[in-house]
Amino acid sequence: MRRGITAEIDLDAALKNLELLREAVKGLPVIAVVKADAYGHGAAELARLYEDAEVHALAVAFVPEAEELREAGIKAPILVLFDNTEHEKYLKLNLTPVIHDMKAAEAFSLEAEKKGVVLDVHIKVDTGMGRVGFNDEKEILQVLDLKNLNVVGLMSHLSEADLADMEFVDLQLKRFNGIKQSLHKKGLKPMCHIANSAAVLACPDAHLDAVRPGLALYGISPFAGEDRRIPALRPMMRAKARILTVRRLKADTPVSYSRTFITKRPTLAAALAVGYADGYNRLFSNSASVLIKGKRAPVIGRVCMDLTMADVTDIGEVSERDEAVLLGRDGDESITALELAEKASTIPYEILLSFGKNARRLYSRIPLTGEHPV
Repeated sequence: MRRGITAEIDLDAALKNLELLREAVKGLPVIAVVKADAYGHGAAELARLYEDAEVHALAVAFVPEAEELREAGIKAPILVLFDNTEHEKYLKLNLTPVIHDMKAAEAFSLEAEKKGVVLDVHIKVDTGMGRVGFNDEKEILQVLDLKNLNVVGLMSHLSEADLADMEFVDLQLKRFNGIKQSLHKKGLKPMCHIANSAAVLACPDAHLDAVRPGLALYGISPFAGEDRRIPALRPMMRAKARILTVRRLKADTPVSYSRTFITKRPTLAAALAVGYADGYNRLFSNSASVLIKGKRAPVIGRVCMDLTMADVTDIGEVSERDEAVLLGRDGDESITALELAEKASTIPYEILLSFGKNARRLYSRIPLTGEHPV
């Protein structure tokens, strides 16, 4: 028996989400974020899909991610968001660096000079995220004097676009637009982009020249609480696990480690061939549910390294031939990434990454019908 998670990735949903986001930004160029293995969905497969859909560019975090895409045959422009090392690979693989500081700018310029070329770059401005980026306008202007660099893009990142209060978003936009105007005065008009998924959906003022959606591409709302998502976004991932065995337990029987769950009635319990070694979070113990035959079955007892127990008493006939849906829809019921994130005191991003990186992924092109909550 295959252990762990099988993740079904719906590529039709990916194209639908891209279409909806393009409509939201009125056809502006889309830089599709496929970092972290496309949020657990498989970077090579999704990059190929987005390349065929003619996105403006792909975005990854580090050079090895870009290298994997090139090895997979991806020819689309690739923007490397954080990595300012391995300068020679940018030229070899035709990558576009996002430059964070003057030291990196000089290093890239020197490498380009050695090769006798001019390297296209984007400049990262720190407008309030506090991670990486220029925060001195004079230094940004100095980059323009480096003869082997061609500044084709200017970017920043919003830290609170998923909140209802847009005051800090407005402040970041004001700072960013100030830099933009300074470059315009120098006769330079780079592609300006700052909008992540939340800003794409909730902040038209941040759309500028291009947008950089990530989570929304994969069908998940970036908003918690107040719901400002596009209703038709389609989650791409459906995660399942096999049932190893089904047992009948008497009342007052402890289940799993530390006896954190004791049956209150005669119970039909299914042991699922998935545990925290496979990315199914231990915090789902006694809190999450799985779907079996379209019905909810609560997780009982501690999630183990290799196994998870579920109460299937109310499901009906269940056998080792059946599967449990950990994430996604089964009949009229669904388990969302947000629901699981709340159980584990985290965010939907981590759920997708944890499930996806540990899963056997199966890709399909299945037409979608009905509502699919995120």
